[in-house]
Amino acid sequence: MFREVFLQDRIKQLTDAVNAVVLGKEQEVRLACCCLLSGGHLLIEDLPGMGKTTLARALARGLGLDFVRIQFTSDLLPGDITGHPVYDRESGGFEFHRGPIFTQLLLADEINRASPRTQSALLEAMEERQVSAEGESRALPDPFFVIATQNPVDMAGTHPLPESQLDRFLLSLELGYPDRANERRLLLDDQESPELEMQSYLNNDDLKKIRRVAADIHCSDAVLDYVQALVEASREHPSVRMGLSPRATRGLMRAARTLALMDGRDHVLPEDLQSLFPAVCRHRLVLDGAGGAAAGSRSVIAEIMRDTAVLR
Repeated sequence: MFREVFLQDRIKQLTDAVNAVVLGKEQEVRLACCCLLSGGHLLIEDLPGMGKTTLARALARGLGLDFVRIQFTSDLLPGDITGHPVYDRESGGFEFHRGPIFTQLLLADEINRASPRTQSALLEAMEERQVSAEGESRALPDPFFVIATQNPVDMAGTHPLPESQLDRFLLSLELGYPDRANERRLLLDDQESPELEMQSYLNNDDLKKIRRVAADIHCSDAVLDYVQALVEASREHPSVRMGLSPRATRGLMRAARTLALMDGRDHVLPEDLQSLFPAVCRHRLVLDGAGGAAAGSRSVIAEIMRDTAVLR
């Protein structure tokens, strides 16, 4: 019997509470929780009004995290995110005023509406959990997560994220339209922001323990071979110009262990990898003939999964 049953129960309470807010998106909620519990950053791409911000706020409330939302716009500057020096008359010098990035969960809302220069303000923070300014590096809170939402790249006023930034997101999700039954539930519910009524189901100590326990989840040689086969197929597919990076490979393995923990198992199954692989690939694969950081198409990802043998 799995020894960390209480963690599994707490995680289930969290996912149940988020599912009560974001209706009809059980798989997306499961993967979003897995991403944050694995210590990764999350990218949500979809049309406006699909519940991206609601999901982010619900996760912050359920995880008991300090939460800041930044609305990314074309006139946003890097210093508006990281902070900037302010002259202090008393000391006669400049004092660094910390920006909103100094929080536990940062929602970068509509991140691709900002200029590439402003987007790049998150690069160091997402990878190294610190901000360098005025010749000094300042540590960010622990834990630190970024949930970024973006509109489809073909919409007006958007700037595609560079590959270096996309690779820093562990998973990428799409929510899509609700089905008819859940949209009816939305019509009947007059509560404006139900996520604000959520309680916290985990705390900082729980999050650290989840990562420690997940790191000990067993992964057989056959499963490791399957991981490597999937990653190699993403790099060798004839339609792909840029496959999965070593960072993506490690993130996939870390998330698979967390998914096993969420299900109360002490070992990783091939099904864990299959659940995660599209969300790991979607924002990373760059296809031949697709400019910039174009996302890999569903058909290419499905083909890779179909043609890669499951090893047991």
